[in-house]
Amino acid sequence: MDVLLATIIFIVSYFFIMTDKINRAVVALSGGTLLLLTGIFTTQDIFTEYIDWDTIALLFSMMVLISITEKTGLFTFIAIRFAQQVGGRPIPLLIGVGVLTAIGSAMLDNVTTVLIFVPILLNITKLLNIPAFPYMLMIIFSSNIGGAATLIGDPPNIMIGQAVDHLTFLSFLIHVGPVALIMFVCMILFLYLCFRKTLKKSKIDARELKKIDAKSHLKKTPMLYKSVGVLSLTITGFLLHAFVHIDLTTIALAGALLLLFLTQDELEAERVLEKVEWVTLFFFIGLFTLVGGLQEVGVIDELARAIVRSTNGDYVETTLLVLWVSGLFSGIVDNIPFVAAMIPVVQEFESYGMVYLDPVWWSLSLGACLGGNATLIGSSANVVVAGLAERSGNRISFIRYMLFGVPLVVLSLIIATIYIYVRYLIPYMGQL
Repeated sequence: MDVLLATIIFIVSYFFIMTDKINRAVVALSGGTLLLLTGIFTTQDIFTEYIDWDTIALLFSMMVLISITEKTGLFTFIAIRFAQQVGGRPIPLLIGVGVLTAIGSAMLDNVTTVLIFVPILLNITKLLNIPAFPYMLMIIFSSNIGGAATLIGDPPNIMIGQAVDHLTFLSFLIHVGPVALIMFVCMILFLYLCFRKTLKKSKIDARELKKIDAKSHLKKTPMLYKSVGVLSLTITGFLLHAFVHIDLTTIALAGALLLLFLTQDELEAERVLEKVEWVTLFFFIGLFTLVGGLQEVGVIDELARAIVRSTNGDYVETTLLVLWVSGLFSGIVDNIPFVAAMIPVVQEFESYGMVYLDPVWWSLSLGACLGGNATLIGSSANVVVAGLAERSGNRISFIRYMLFGVPLVVLSLIIATIYIYVRYLIPYMGQL
């Protein structure tokens, strides 16, 4: 009965999230509350086991940092300069955004990257009077593909790296980086074909754009220099966190609190906290709770084990099935809890005679990271972008997003299948 109840509540909640008729956070929190009322788990279970407070705290901290920095006009300045560099041309701007986002997501993490880039892009699209939707898609897709390329780029990769000692930063770069690059090029081409006509219709006066004085938008007060300094220090901390042995959340929290302390004379903390995307944060809490219900009754664990049973332990079939199941399932629920359930299952594959598990880990990584592109709730970065876009008046429809996200994920999984099969499985079968 618990399995049926948890599944029904999840499906109904998911349906209302898709329809966009009711606020997503309200739907997710209502579904979580129903799980509590039905006794599937307790509040203690939710707060101690299922809500990923590291993710919530990281998001909150970066929102505080971005909110304060935004007040200085820095993002508007960068937006104008960026637009002037590409001459206000929508297509080069789209490609440039993708490249910068992918690099940022690979070097930092995709959530931090989108929190920095989205405010800039929203300023650019408003300045140039061009539709924001293609650029929001580009940021989401690029962040998830770029994040897939490195150990620190996406939470699933961090979790896999922590579970398997020999899978280092360099390992991810060598084994997942090449296919991520191929997918990125294909994604650029995909979005270009989808939006080239729409964006080419946008008429921008390049001469008028050049006349805009970007520096005039900077508020050269002490808060500007404090914001740039602390934000730079925080990003440097992200890049060096593996060497200083301090996790990303701690670094972000320290940066946010330091900037709040340094700017309290110029900007009241209450005004900063008003700008935090509380709806997005509570949506995450509700989503973690909904997926926690499926974990509590064993749905996700059973799905993971069904992979092995369905292939009878066949190495090639299991590796490819992990890729596709991870990809498709990560588009429906957040990829973090799914990977958490899959890690111990993959580790158990050794009992089925699978000694060389690296291709299976790469399949899990690629499937979880790339599958997140399918829907607006497939990854943390997607939810953040949707929240920021909605606040600026550029609401992203769940269904409209899926029309682009699902085909891209199918294409990505086909490319990943060919890559895994040719690079790992054919050599493995040749040794048998």
